[in-house]
Amino acid sequence: MSKYQLDYLDELEAEAIHILREVAGQFEKPALLFSGGKDSITLVRLAEKAFRPGKFPFPLVHIDTGHNFEETISYRDRMVERIGEKLIIGHVQDSIDQGKVVEQTGKNASRNALQTVTLLDTIALHGFDACIGGARRDEEKARAKERIFSVRDEFGQWDPKRQRPELWNIYNGKIHKGENVRVFPISNWTELDVWNYIKREQIELPSIYFAHDRDVITRNGQLMAASPFLNMDEDDIVEYKKVRFRTVGDMSCTAAVESNADQLDDIIAEISDSKISERGARMDDKVSEAAMEDRKKGGYF
Repeated sequence: MSKYQLDYLDELEAEAIHILREVAGQFEKPALLFSGGKDSITLVRLAEKAFRPGKFPFPLVHIDTGHNFEETISYRDRMVERIGEKLIIGHVQDSIDQGKVVEQTGKNASRNALQTVTLLDTIALHGFDACIGGARRDEEKARAKERIFSVRDEFGQWDPKRQRPELWNIYNGKIHKGENVRVFPISNWTELDVWNYIKREQIELPSIYFAHDRDVITRNGQLMAASPFLNMDEDDIVEYKKVRFRTVGDMSCTAAVESNADQLDDIIAEISDSKISERGARMDDKVSEAAMEDRKKGGYF
């Protein structure tokens, strides 16, 4: 009798599907946080495999800063129409208009940090008790600390000392009233795993992940897409370069890399040779040594 074996992508996929089904079984009102980036797009494909031909047991939730890449928003809308699932959008602009957050000023101003308040308000408004996200341990050291089921207190805050053991693929979703859990089904994946899965599954992505010509400026050693959302002055010189984005976020904090990789195989080869994490292109992670961990303790995803 031949022995049935899974390759490593099959094993990662099976683990993620198991986690998604655990969320559906343990929580009353889960949600899938969708940014329009490759990781959350991968989660949607995994959810299709976990729950089709039925509907997803959760809506998609997008926290919109209002400063997103146009390509990302267009992709989001096309994808939601294709899969026929519910999309809930929380707008950072609403939080600003309501006086709950104050928009940053200055040359490096960004709305990225303001997402936390909008996210927590959206969770409270809809009563979500679990939020699924595409964070991975290889992205950043604070994310490497988190369990797959990461409990947040009634204020949405993360305490690294309250981590629960996760042995033998058993996940403890028990929470007190007001608490919620952030769930990371692809926590054990790497950036390269995600790209190889995208290739295998032939998943469509926003065009900004592939090399294209764009106006950019160099700021703090990073190539930023020239846009109305950047506070530009006479010191900013606009150049036309061939670039792509390894990660997708707010335009005011997401940097590009020079690249000629316009095909999946080229991107996979480029990542294989890279010595820098994709989060190295996120300006919001460079505020301090513990920038991500500080944001997580405040309620950031």
